[in-house]
Amino acid sequence: MIPRAPVLRTALTLLALAAFLAACQSGGSGDADRDVPTEASEVKPLLTGTAIPASTLQTVEGDSVALRGLISQAPTVLIFYRGGWCPYCNRHLAELQRIESQLTDIGYQILAISADRPEMLQELRLDRAPEYTLLSDASMQTARDFGLAFRVDLETVQRYRENGMDLEERSGYDHHQLPVPAVFLVNPDGTVTFQYVHPDYRNRIDSDVLLAAARAYHPDAGE
Repeated sequence: MIPRAPVLRTALTLLALAAFLAACQSGGSGDADRDVPTEASEVKPLLTGTAIPASTLQTVEGDSVALRGLISQAPTVLIFYRGGWCPYCNRHLAELQRIESQLTDIGYQILAISADRPEMLQELRLDRAPEYTLLSDASMQTARDFGLAFRVDLETVQRYRENGMDLEERSGYDHHQLPVPAVFLVNPDGTVTFQYVHPDYRNRIDSDVLLAAARAYHPDAGE
């Protein structure tokens, strides 16, 4: 008769090996999802002085575009918003239109990123069509890379759905993630020079403050 102890050790070894193989086969996305906080207050956004990650987004037409490639063209005001369904986001972006021409005159381009899939990007409730570029981060990979993503609890997901806003329909994914609204100023070399991130989605940067920061942190400001 085989002793019980070796049999038990063998069984435990096989179970551990099976768990390890399963984890390897699951891929990196599952691991990344596990690192996404469940509270907006727990996000850890990129800090000033750091380089932005290599990220791929989608245009309104559904074409893939590299974020670093876009940012290399000009100093950038990079905005993360929850989606066209969010009244606070619409209000913030409408307010941004007031200083839009001043930002472009200084030399900035404006990129606005949300979790909406491409075909829903144009649903922003603005007085006029934005002159800045709308981009889709439906997978939320870019928001995760920027440290802005958090997972919406199931109760809130259901409440949104009952009120006509289905996160899965909007993004095309079942990750139930949203970005904490944020604004970054980024130099063409990809360095973050300024950031404003607030876990309360109702709290947005004042447009005059953003304009002052854009002037102060423009790459040519010291010349």
